[in-house]
Order: sequence, then structure tokens, then C-alpha cells
Amino acid sequence: MRVLLVEDDPSLQRFVAMALEDEDVRLQGCTSVDEALLSLATQAFDLVISDLMLPGRHGNELLATLSERPELRGQAMLAVFSAGLNGQVRQQLEGLGVSRFLVKPCSLADLRACVQDARTLRDTASPVAPAEDSARATASVHQTAVEEFFGGNAGLYQAFLARCRAQFPQDIARGRDAARLGQHQPLRHLAHSLKSVLQTLGYPDAAALARELEDLAQQAGERQDVDSTAAIQDRWLRLEAELSRLI
Repeated sequence: MRVLLVEDDPSLQRFVAMALEDEDVRLQGCTSVDEALLSLATQAFDLVISDLMLPGRHGNELLATLSERPELRGQAMLAVFSAGLNGQVRQQLEGLGVSRFLVKPCSLADLRACVQDARTLRDTASPVAPAEDSARATASVHQTAVEEFFGGNAGLYQAFLARCRAQFPQDIARGRDAARLGQHQPLRHLAHSLKSVLQTLGYPDAAALARELEDLAQQAGERQDVDSTAAIQDRWLRLEAELSRLI
């Protein structure tokens, strides 16, 4: 069993690790949504257990991304930790694919039952397509980019995409700081780089957004134009959302 634990509380991390050490489980831990998305982009899991209150991005953003991009989730069962949820919130989370709720403080029995449910689901699920088929399907969506920038080599495209996905969380952190502090020059350099990367990956709309941000940051730096702050913040937030969807 391959289990991804998304939890920033060290004591709960230790509890889960100890509880599952005799359960034939390979447990991987991470502490943020960005780390979780990176893990999901590079390997498959049978069960994802996530807290909702996480540093940076809320756990709901992770669940929403997995709902929008089922290839990241794969066949994984989704479970969440919570300190208590009302019926409406539970219904919303169920709509995002959550099938188990582990109420804090979680009991050993509940945690092991959750893992057993995921194991049963894995053992009875229909076989999934090979990774090579998934890669070819993804490349076909951006066939123009594959042909134009990678000489028709879909494998090379996939390798470049994987490296970009590993880099995007760092780009997001840098961009957030630069936008928040009004550092126009670093933001312009970042937008310039992302413009080329996104165009190469076959996302022209996102690349155009990066180009707009680059131009705005350059103008603000040259003119010391404080009136452009709102426009820069708007473009950055939209670009950050695009990058988050690609992780």
C-alpha cells in the first residue's frame, strides 16, 4: 500500500507512522499542498490522507486540483483529517471525491480501517492504463508544442514537463514574495522566464499572462508607478493559479 500523508503537525505524523508500521504500508509524508502535488505528479498512491488546515494553501485546494486533474489522483482513495465538520462542508468535500473523514483526535482503529478500505478498493479496481499510455495521451493534448519545440519527441516533452512541475512551487514562492514586497525587477525576470517556459509547454494563454506581468513590472520599475500595483497583483494571482494547476 502506497500512502501519502499531507500533514504539518509532527506529532500526528509520528502517530500515523507508528500506527501503520505493521500494516505493510509505504508511507510518504509532506507538509503542504505544493509538496503533495509534486509527489502526486511523480508517483502513484493508493491512499491520500490530508489535513485541511495546512500552511500556505488550504487542503481544499489540493482536493479541488485532484478533482480537476484526475490523472494526478489516479486510483487513490481520498481521506481527510478534521476537527469537526458540519454537514454542508462534508457534502462539499464528498463532491471533491473524499470518501473517509478521520476526526481528530483520530483513533488507531479508524486509521487502520481507512487503510483497509483503500486496500480493498485497490485490489478490486479495474486495471489502470500503463504510464506510457498516460504520457502519450498528455503529449497529444499539446501536440503542436511537441512538434514545434521538441522535434516530435513526446518523451522529451514529458521529461521537460516533469522538471518544470518540480520547479513551479519554487517559482510560486518567489513570485508571491516579489509581488507582496513590490520588487518589480525580480518579478519581471521571473515572468520573463515563465513566459518562455509556458509557451514551450503549449500553454499560450498562460504565457500571454506572464508576458502581461513582465510588461507591467518593467513599466512600474522604470516609472516608479505605484498605480500599477493593483494590476500587477491581479496578473500575478492569475498566473499563480495557472502554475498551481500545472503542478
